[in-house]
Amino acid sequence: MPELRALQPARHPSPTAKATSLAYLIFERPDFGPAESFLTDFGLSVAHRSEDRLYLRGTSAAPYCYRIERAERPRFVGMGFTVAHRRDLEALADACASAPIRSAEHPGGGECLSLLDPSGFVVEVVCAQTPVPEQPHRGPLHFNHAGHGRRINGTQRPPASPPEVIRLGHCVLEVADYQATCGWYTQHLGLIPSDVQVLPDGSPAVSFLRLDLGEQAADHHTLALAQGFMPLYSHSAYELVDTDAVGMGQRVLRERGWKHAWGIGRHILGSQIFDYWQDPWGDKHEHYCDGDLFTADRPTGIHPVSRDAMSQWGQPMPRSFTKPRMTPSAIAALLRNLRRSPDLSLAKLMTLARLFG
Repeated sequence: MPELRALQPARHPSPTAKATSLAYLIFERPDFGPAESFLTDFGLSVAHRSEDRLYLRGTSAAPYCYRIERAERPRFVGMGFTVAHRRDLEALADACASAPIRSAEHPGGGECLSLLDPSGFVVEVVCAQTPVPEQPHRGPLHFNHAGHGRRINGTQRPPASPPEVIRLGHCVLEVADYQATCGWYTQHLGLIPSDVQVLPDGSPAVSFLRLDLGEQAADHHTLALAQGFMPLYSHSAYELVDTDAVGMGQRVLRERGWKHAWGIGRHILGSQIFDYWQDPWGDKHEHYCDGDLFTADRPTGIHPVSRDAMSQWGQPMPRSFTKPRMTPSAIAALLRNLRRSPDLSLAKLMTLARLFG
């Protein structure tokens, strides 16, 4: 396999700060009703609402993991990360020439700094949030494995209801300025590349970035960045307790008329058992369980990118999963970014289209 270029995604030797979690995502929607209907069927619950904002949570102690702000047009705005100390906010404010640190006006409170990454996504960094009491959720089901029975004189009857989302796991974005955006997250939030998928010429196409929690294990990826022709939300992922919860989620969402995107299957990089659904605006949301956990000393893996590299088993990834919506504004962005972005070329886009189109 060709070697990666020098600007490959890599650990930064001295990051400005180290994020401790992906706290929440931020969306704009013209109507809270359809959004709430989908997300509660998906397994989130309403944490707080006002005239212009709707907050949803999982069962973990995070005050919320999903924020919707009222706007005329639907849009993914960005995401929030937590850091451990106020000095992290101060260092980020100095390094990124940001607006001043302010008191967070959202559930959980604390202090907040609002930044923009090189692709234009909002990145809110928060410290000193107040956790909330965890909500109960069912425990994982016990399996009778061949030759080893744990469940004797018992049955499996998980409830036929929306699965309980435990927490927000990760977000995946497409970006035109791939190198600058990836470097920004490794430099300023201390994210570590777990795995990198590369094109035939050796250039990176997808980076799976995890938190640097030292000896504490972190999800295989908290943020994944894929080379695209414009900044786009790809999907976000939410952890469930086990595979039966993923399967029950599919049953409930299908029965309630929501649009399925892909699954059930098991990913190769990250190993999650997954199932993807579209919200009323076509944005993909993933149920998952059984993801890989890495400590900080796990080295980066390099792999060729292909459609077959997306899952170990299950339905092959449908072509619609990665097919962009070619609106007039998207076509204009494609042409504009081909002219100005150092990471884009017609040859690279043609290679990506051949691999995933």
